[in-house]
Amino acid sequence: MKMAKSLFLGSAAALVSLGGAHAADLPVKAKAVEYVKICSLYGAGFFYIPGTDTCIKLGGYLRAETTFNTSYHYDAPNNGVGAAHNRLSDYYSWRTRQDLFVDTRTATEYGLLRTFAEFAWTYTGGTYSGAGTGGTTYTTGIGNQIDQGTPGLYYAFMQFAGFTFGKASSQFSTPWGQYAANSFELPGAAGWDPALQFAYTFDFGQGISASFSAEDPVSRNQLAIWNVSSATAAGLATGVYGASDFGGARVPDLVASVTVDQTWGYFKASVGAHNNHAAYYGATEVTGHPEDKWGGAGQLALSIKNIPTGAGDTINMSTVYTYGASRYNFHDYTFAPSVAMYGSTGLAGAYQSVGLAGVSDSVFVTGSGQELTRTFGFNGGYTHNWDPHWATSIFGAWAAVRYNSTAKGYLCGAFVANLALSTGLGGCNPDFNYAAVGTRTGWTPVKGLTFSAELVYTMLDQKYASGSTVTLPVQTAIAKPGGLYELKDQNALTLLLKAQRNF
Repeated sequence: MKMAKSLFLGSAAALVSLGGAHAADLPVKAKAVEYVKICSLYGAGFFYIPGTDTCIKLGGYLRAETTFNTSYHYDAPNNGVGAAHNRLSDYYSWRTRQDLFVDTRTATEYGLLRTFAEFAWTYTGGTYSGAGTGGTTYTTGIGNQIDQGTPGLYYAFMQFAGFTFGKASSQFSTPWGQYAANSFELPGAAGWDPALQFAYTFDFGQGISASFSAEDPVSRNQLAIWNVSSATAAGLATGVYGASDFGGARVPDLVASVTVDQTWGYFKASVGAHNNHAAYYGATEVTGHPEDKWGGAGQLALSIKNIPTGAGDTINMSTVYTYGASRYNFHDYTFAPSVAMYGSTGLAGAYQSVGLAGVSDSVFVTGSGQELTRTFGFNGGYTHNWDPHWATSIFGAWAAVRYNSTAKGYLCGAFVANLALSTGLGGCNPDFNYAAVGTRTGWTPVKGLTFSAELVYTMLDQKYASGSTVTLPVQTAIAKPGGLYELKDQNALTLLLKAQRNF
């Protein structure tokens, strides 16, 4: 019996082993390989994400550049050590940037579902600030775009059924923004700077659309609310005409636009409403506050494509008017709220000359209401393609700031009292014009790679009476001594050299 049991178990084991061997020899069907497929629905560069019906496109650029006579990259040396024109000022500055974008699109029963994000890492060298001891401090914080480089999120938005949510180009702006035919950033137009927003676009077909949006003013559209009662000599000497007095965020900017985008060119009319919400007259709630005031902006823009001078030649132009919404003309990359540019003088007794200017959304003094600031601006550019490899552009911009008589009374009272303006109230006029003109030439030896040189001349036209002088305090941050300075128009010539590889 024992022998029979052993024989049975051995036979069973042999059969199991044999069955396993035969099973291992059987052919196994391989899992299908999912190949990347081209998506032709949305243009070149898109492909399907494997296993989905979503198309994706990846791209970006790598840029290396050097600026001369400014360390501000894409702006003139109009304040700080750059505008001091002394041994603290940079003669050049270097920067490199890596940019990447991700664009996804999916066709749905409600229309296109799209997401778009653009990231960048920027490293800037040669960045200095005044140390206040006659020398400079090399700026080494990551927030100043050096060391490990500064990460940036330029765009991050979703579009679905006509709606746009997230950080996207303002519905007020044009596709070229402040870059009419240039890299240098011009005033006189709403910038490209993306805004946090909730928007809806009506598409009427044939390139005609209308958009309405609520946009965050804090990140993009507010410039300065000045309490002039708190103006100081130190602030006025840098073009800051009062203490910053913003209250908390209360109301988004409300924007509407109509766009025509066709083969002949592009036209846009846009308007925006901006609420100016100040904080308090003094340090606590009991000091009171000015009431809110609504301002706004309007823009007309035109682009003409493929003009007869050459294939691909274009003309872009924009004009903007603002009232209590100055950032729509003087966007943050182009212009700080204040300007203090130094130069030579021929006036006896004066140490040097200085051009002072300040732009705000509104100004007030303790116990008064807000006085809204008006600005006007225009910019334009023409690009000519000599051949597929060479292109040259010319461009220019003009912008003006105008304060009403009440605002001038506030500002001039502080200016005369703190800086001892030699011509008194009669010679005080805080209005000013700011202009730029330039040319750019680019060489594209192979597709996607461009080397360019851009030369720009900027001009500050201040309106204080001719021959006026001011007495400035010591400014250790830029190594300027206290003393008598002539108020005078100023200018700057800057050069930008850039290599950029798009992919």
